[in-house]
Amino acid sequence: MRWRDAWLPLLVFAALAVAPFAGFGQGWVMTLLARAMIFGMAAISLSLLVGGAGLVSLGHAAMLGVGAYVVVVLDHARIADAALVVPLAVAGAALFALLTGAVALRTSGVHFIMITLAFGQMAFFTASSLALYGGDDGYTLYNRLEVAGSRWLEGRLAFHFTCLGLLAGTWWLVHTLLGSRFGRVLRAAQQNEVRAQAVGFRPYPYRLVAYVIAGAIGGLAGVLLTQATEFVAPAYLAWQRSGDLLFMVILGGLAGPHGALVGALAFVLIEEWLAHLTEHWRMIFGPLLILCVFFLRGGLVGVLRR
Repeated sequence: MRWRDAWLPLLVFAALAVAPFAGFGQGWVMTLLARAMIFGMAAISLSLLVGGAGLVSLGHAAMLGVGAYVVVVLDHARIADAALVVPLAVAGAALFALLTGAVALRTSGVHFIMITLAFGQMAFFTASSLALYGGDDGYTLYNRLEVAGSRWLEGRLAFHFTCLGLLAGTWWLVHTLLGSRFGRVLRAAQQNEVRAQAVGFRPYPYRLVAYVIAGAIGGLAGVLLTQATEFVAPAYLAWQRSGDLLFMVILGGLAGPHGALVGALAFVLIEEWLAHLTEHWRMIFGPLLILCVFFLRGGLVGVLRR
């Protein structure tokens, strides 16, 4: 890995590692940073689809929601062992991605966007109808996950570094995939699908694998989100959340997972800052994001590189 490609994410990871010891160790700040890192994982997984394969999904939040609701089902059964819950949640999200992706990836362009939106809304309304798990009102967890019989994730510092480690691992995985032969096939199919087929590559299986990997990472982010909030609601699966994730990727830049990482952190932190300034913060945040799209060529990462 070249330093030119890695300096920015390494700088972000170092800043997040130092933050709890540099005056940002208050409870609400740690919760905010954890939330930013979790959405960073989800945005990086979406960047594998958007930047790597040219697949714009408006149903990616459903992956987070499926992972979160697997935790809910197991919590309701009083199962809190992370060694069991986490793999099942990741597998559940990956299975959802496999089943929906097998259908959605047979389309392209606007049709792909609309069918992922439809699958996401189906998952949203299904979650809303689960009266046993709170329905529209949501579900409050009974227990936090246990690791080897210990509840050390309840500690803010331990949870912070767990999120940071998984965020760094997610970035490394997606960065490695995009730089591999697998990633080159994805990009070749994005640029010219007919030419990719002419040299012997069928784009569909590669795209489906990328879709499942992105779904699995999204499910893992959903697990972490349940531990950060101790609450799960159907809003986790709503298309608005998918729109937020997509905008995080665009805001940071479509060049790779670097952009999704920076975009997610900037999105969450600016949103929180404006919310503390005024109750009408959305009237400021919306136009601000539009201006970023118009004037930040290459996203925030492009500006930083220049």
